[in-house]
Amino acid sequence: MSRVYLVRHGQAGSRQHYDTLSELGIRQAQRLGAWFQQEGIVLDHVISGGLSRQIQTARHAAREPEIEPRLAEFDLDAVYRGLAPKLYADSPEFAREYDALKAAVQSPDAPQHRQWTSTDVAVFRAWVEERYSYDGESWPHFKARVRAAMDVTARVDAGGQLAIFTSATPIGLWLAALLDANDENAMKLAGACYNASVTTLRVQQGDVRLISFNAIPHLDQPPLRTFR
Repeated sequence: MSRVYLVRHGQAGSRQHYDTLSELGIRQAQRLGAWFQQEGIVLDHVISGGLSRQIQTARHAAREPEIEPRLAEFDLDAVYRGLAPKLYADSPEFAREYDALKAAVQSPDAPQHRQWTSTDVAVFRAWVEERYSYDGESWPHFKARVRAAMDVTARVDAGGQLAIFTSATPIGLWLAALLDANDENAMKLAGACYNASVTTLRVQQGDVRLISFNAIPHLDQPPLRTFR
């Protein structure tokens, strides 16, 4: 029996520089690395998606990872660029909220940097529902590539241990596939993921099963527990 540790990246930067770890995100990743050592977890393989925040988390918690591009999160900035102007033209309510968001995030301390806002939800839903034409990666393509990446679980030998550093939505999609859950429940699972949390899978003769979800024993103080 092998173990796979699915790790969400540590706290990211501001909205303007999201694909990096904040100082707190680095601390979260380092604490995860200390927990691996404390638990006697020796990783045979370390794999990361290709995003900077995923790679940095792997480096601080374990070591230089093997890059698996299929494990990258969807590009929310690209979705915004493609769909926000269309929502803005169609919905006065969205336009008001979007203008307020853009004004608020000019401050580095704005709470919106650490929140999933109503405009985020609106843009995401428009993307998932394919409500508008969009030149970037579609939701069906994103979901297919993330689920196809589940084949990396076969890289660990029997009795081995593999750490995979990725993001919330890929974790939600993997678990939904294992639990035969729909897209809505996949997103609920993703939304529950703490930064630097660990979800553990068991792999035995090609059968992958969930052991634990969203564990944070290494984040033993409330200020260390974040979602974005």
